[in-house]
Amino acid sequence: MRSKQLLRGVRRGLRCRPEMSNVLPSRPRQVSQRRTFAIVASEYNSEFVHGLSDHAQKELREISPNFQVLHFTVPGAFEIPLLVQELASKKDIDAIIALGVIIEGETQHAALIGAAVTNSLQQIALSFRVPVIHEVLLVKNAEQARKRCLEDALNRGTEAARVAAQTLKALSDVRANLR
Repeated sequence: MRSKQLLRGVRRGLRCRPEMSNVLPSRPRQVSQRRTFAIVASEYNSEFVHGLSDHAQKELREISPNFQVLHFTVPGAFEIPLLVQELASKKDIDAIIALGVIIEGETQHAALIGAAVTNSLQQIALSFRVPVIHEVLLVKNAEQARKRCLEDALNRGTEAARVAAQTLKALSDVRANLR
């Protein structure tokens, strides 16, 4: 199915790149107002998830020195949306970062978990109108996880923090302009 979609894109003149992005979003300007971020992290594949969380928190300190971060853990990726939903229902959380690593196996289990988590997180963000940054990674192997979670160059935890700050700013701008 995926190869057919890629082939259609090539036929239409679109440049389809199945490999990972090679660029992190740029760091937004420092935010002076106090922000409260929540990180919900899976304990499964903990070495990789800890790398994501450490990088996200380090980047948040750079972007928003007045931030408060609440950190919660759940057993696995499938449990992340329930906790994210509970946090989103509270009005004192500015943005939620969901972190997890799912490594593909020989069955479709990883893909099913990945799809369920993705769909749930999007619905929560839309329902509660709070930024939910999805960095629950579905990777083929430990090497892909290492590159995205433990190394500095393309760390998805860093990316999650930057996206959270940029999304909060965009949302604040829209809300300020619609008053």
